[in-house]
Amino acid sequence: MSFSSLLRCKTLLSLPCRTASRSLSTQTDGEVRIAKVLKEKFPLATSLKVVDISGGCGAMYEIHIESDEFRGKRAVQQHQLVNQALKEEIKGMHGLRIFTDVPRK
Repeated sequence: MSFSSLLRCKTLLSLPCRTASRSLSTQTDGEVRIAKVLKEKFPLATSLKVVDISGGCGAMYEIHIESDEFRGKRAVQQHQLVNQALKEEIKGMHGLRIFTDVPRK
């Protein structure tokens, strides 16, 4: 994403204090696309949440994913798996927050 695109969506100004202004039941195209990729790469995921935290312009996302594929892996390894799965999508992002977990038995 170019610097001018970030300015147009006011990402640089709004990241620290952004408030949700859209309905919780609607998803942006970017959220849907990222969730689809993650569902394909982590078929054992029991929980997945993708949120565009850039105000809707797709510059920054927060991902919460719980999957058995993470069992036995350190947090950094879990995050590397998510980064690898989203390799192409990350190229157009300003930032990404990743939260991973393993399902409780």
